Order: sequence, then C-alpha cells, then structure tokens
Amino acid sequence: MTAPAGPEITSARSPRVRAARQLAKRAFRQRARSFLVEGPQAVGEALSSGAAITELFVTAPARDRCGELAAQAARSGAGVHTVSGEVMAELAQTVTPQGLLAVCRFMDVPLDRLLAAGPRLVVILANVRDPGNAGTVLRTADAAGADGVIFSGASVDPYNSKCVRATAGSLFHLPVVAGVPLAESVPALRGAGLRVLAADGGAAGTLDEPEPAARLGMPTAWLFGNEAWGLPADLLALADEAVAVPIYGRAESLNLAAAAAVCLYASARAQRAGSQSAQAGISPPAA
Repeated sequence: MTAPAGPEITSARSPRVRAARQLAKRAFRQRARSFLVEGPQAVGEALSSGAAITELFVTAPARDRCGELAAQAARSGAGVHTVSGEVMAELAQTVTPQGLLAVCRFMDVPLDRLLAAGPRLVVILANVRDPGNAGTVLRTADAAGADGVIFSGASVDPYNSKCVRATAGSLFHLPVVAGVPLAESVPALRGAGLRVLAADGGAAGTLDEPEPAARLGMPTAWLFGNEAWGLPADLLALADEAVAVPIYGRAESLNLAAAAAVCLYASARAQRAGSQSAQAGISPPAA
C-alpha cells in the first residue's frame, strides 16, 4: 500500500520546501517547535513511536522502496509530498540523501514528568556541544535501559540534525528533557531519590573500586561534561560523588561517548543484579 503520489515538487522555492529547509537552523526549529528526521530507519522509528509527523517528503525511487512508510505517515495525518532528487538534496542534511525526510513535532518532556515516572537511571549532559557525541550518548543510554536524558541549558540542541542522526532512532525511545539548568535539574533528581554521580577522569575513586561499585545499584543520575574540558569545579560540586573510568593501558583518556557507555552499563548491570537478587529474596550488600 502506498500513499497518493500527487504532483512532484521540483522547485526548492516551494513554500513547503522552504519552510522545511529553515528547520536546519535552531531559531526556526524553536519557533516552529518542529525538526527534521531523515532516512527510512529514523522515520520508521518516529512513526512506530507515535511521534507527531506533520509532513513527509519522498522521492519517487524512495517511494517505491518505502511505500509502506509513506502510507503509514499519510494514515497518521501527515502531508506526503513527492519531490525531485534535486529538491531532496536541498532538504537533506546528509551528503548522500536516502530520499525520505520528515518534519516532526518537538517531543521533549518537562522534568517533572520524567521524575514522576520513578526513573532509576538518568543521563545529564552538561555543556556537551558536539551533536554527534550527544546523539551517541543518547543512543547508548537507550541501549543501557536508561529512563531519560537531560540536555542542560548550555548543551547542544537535541533536535540538531546531526544529533538526531547520531541517535539512530533512540531519540524516539526514551524521554528527553531539554534546556533545564543544572542548578534546577540536579536538586530535583536528588529529591526524587537518585544519587548524582559525575564522570570525571581526575576523580580519586574509580568504577572498579569496591566502594563506588557498591553504590552503582542505587537509582543514579550520571553527569557527563564537555568533550574537551570535562566538568569544571562548580559542576562537580553539584554531584554526590565523582567517579573515574579506570584506564588500564596507556591512553590519556576516553572520549565522551565511550566513557558514558562504560558508566551506564556498569550502573545497568548493578541495577539488574540488584533487581534479580531482590526477586530471589537475597539482601544486597551494605553500601
């Protein structure tokens, strides 16, 4: 089943195309409360999650390959527009467009809604500016079973096209909180019963030492800093504890996404082990 084809849009000056192209800029995204989702995989994840897609642009060859996605978008109420390859090249943010691009409504949630769900594992991005890194951390958080990701006020826009692509669809899988200052989010998380751990390469304690490891099974919010300079002293002071990823070899450090993966999976394993022990009636060790 395919959506009705309609006349092909061949001009980048089309009002619909121009409006969509503007969403490459943050100011226009904020004004429209909409962002771009590119490629069959990401569009499919958006549709399956129930995200509000308002428009879908598709080339004729992509319609032949992805007809069901176009039909699903049409059934959800989105306007489906066939465009030429040249117009898709103007719309797309990638070097080699896949022929399918959607306009989707913002989907971030207020902080209190995330906290009301009783999260046990949360990511806080503090001054993370690189969209590829931020998107990869969000994808990792999804894989580790985290309950949400908070983009602090100084971090990259989660709807940046590169960030959206780096999430590989995970943006549509877990709650995202955007633009909340750390001075507000950290106390709120602590008030909701989460221990705030800062990932810091210079910390005295490491993940594999007994005392920090013993606390990983607790509800935890991991605080990750900027790719280049990490967490400054004032942000480290917000955390309950700073923990380093141990370096066994000669590498100077790990990049942000790799460090986040190690930390999040350490917490996920500890929490799952604690849950299984509780089900079996085994008391956890004292922290």
